[in-house]
Amino acid sequence: MNLALADLMPLLPEIFLLTAVSFILIFDLFLSDERRYITYTLTLLTLLGCGWLTFTTATGTPTYAMHGMFIDDMLSDVLKLVLYLTVAVVLVYSREYIRLRGMFQGEFFALILFATLGMMVMISASHFLTLYIGLELMSLSLYALVALQRDSAIASEAAMKYFVLGALASGMLLYGMSMLYGATGTLDISKIAAVLQQGLGNNVVLVFGLVFVIAGLAFKLGVAPFHMWIPDVYHGAPTAITLFIGTASKIAALGFVFRILAQGLQSLSPDWQSMLVIMAVLSMAIGNITAIAQTNLKRMLAYSTISHMGFLLLGLLAADINGYTSAMFYMLTYVLTSLGSFGMIMLLSRKGFEADNLDDLKGLNQRSPWYAFIMLLLMFSLAGIPPTVGFYAKLSVLQAVVNAGYVWLAVVAVIFSLIGAFYYLRVVKLMYFDKPHDHNPIKPQADFGVLMSANGLGMLALGILPQPLMAICAYAIGKSL
Repeated sequence: MNLALADLMPLLPEIFLLTAVSFILIFDLFLSDERRYITYTLTLLTLLGCGWLTFTTATGTPTYAMHGMFIDDMLSDVLKLVLYLTVAVVLVYSREYIRLRGMFQGEFFALILFATLGMMVMISASHFLTLYIGLELMSLSLYALVALQRDSAIASEAAMKYFVLGALASGMLLYGMSMLYGATGTLDISKIAAVLQQGLGNNVVLVFGLVFVIAGLAFKLGVAPFHMWIPDVYHGAPTAITLFIGTASKIAALGFVFRILAQGLQSLSPDWQSMLVIMAVLSMAIGNITAIAQTNLKRMLAYSTISHMGFLLLGLLAADINGYTSAMFYMLTYVLTSLGSFGMIMLLSRKGFEADNLDDLKGLNQRSPWYAFIMLLLMFSLAGIPPTVGFYAKLSVLQAVVNAGYVWLAVVAVIFSLIGAFYYLRVVKLMYFDKPHDHNPIKPQADFGVLMSANGLGMLALGILPQPLMAICAYAIGKSL
């Protein structure tokens, strides 16, 4: 009994979340629409409970469970705590938005929690089967969330595109995993790493399997040439769902990539580095150049995401601790910036009106100087302009790339960053130098206003003092890889 209980200790946050979401799903059936706020409160309390369990059960050393299929280490603990915070902020930002659109229902909160559970499993997986189970739990929940507005043709179309392309990517990932299994004789990530270090695997089969695995990973990250779904899904999904997909799922994808590339396939780094170089350049080129032509803010941010994921790959392809640390720092700061950017769209939206066009930002400074300033900080961070954290994040990634010997790639990245600065600064120009079309006052609820202000100012604070977050990332990577 003690052995069984000890084996389940690393899984306590996941067990708690599964139990809680099952209870919430049933309890919500007995609530009227007027009392639906109870479901919302229970969802936030569930995330708080997961955070407490993750924090209290953290040992600082890798602990395996379920016969080595699940791992609890510093990397998983840090990513999960950031994940809980991200999902909680998403819920606060989304509350009024989904209430005005008839989506303030138990299904919304249950699907959010089920997707979060899948992300947690992905982050802590140490076996290909566990990775795939977590991935599919997350993906199926996201497909349903995108299609939650059943009367919306654009949302249904986005969900269908997401589902079809997601199924294709999952198939490629599975095929790659099967080839890695055929070459190494195991699906356990640590055992695959051991076989590769001994040089025992069939090299031809390994490289073929690696290509398919990289393709599946690239889809989940949203990097070119596997980026086709991002603009349509970001645009077609309700903004609350776009916010969730664009932030929380990126944290899970980062954990997913670390487990496979940094832990399992590190010995094959010369092979996958060349693939990441190509995808990084394509992503930065397609993302930054195409974003200039967008008039829809959500589509612009979608192409911006593609370019930022290209920058993330720069850290990963360095294939050392400094590179992985900078990639993790880059992703965490990007998630915080995306929370504020999409949150601002929901702040400006109202019933029957989606503030998702660039023209909707015109004259924002005249309507609300404070929120115009917050949006300015967010755009500066995305563009990598000091003193915001985006500048330090880009700098750390570029340093890792230069140290790895890819000086030309760092130069290309800087050039595309300069191109990308154009469409971010265009947003600032619209807010400060154009006359507003909309004169409605901006009056968010208190918790939304406080969080949005903290979100924007956080970009400035982390830009001035990035060392604590960078130290946490370095510690997590150093203890886990």
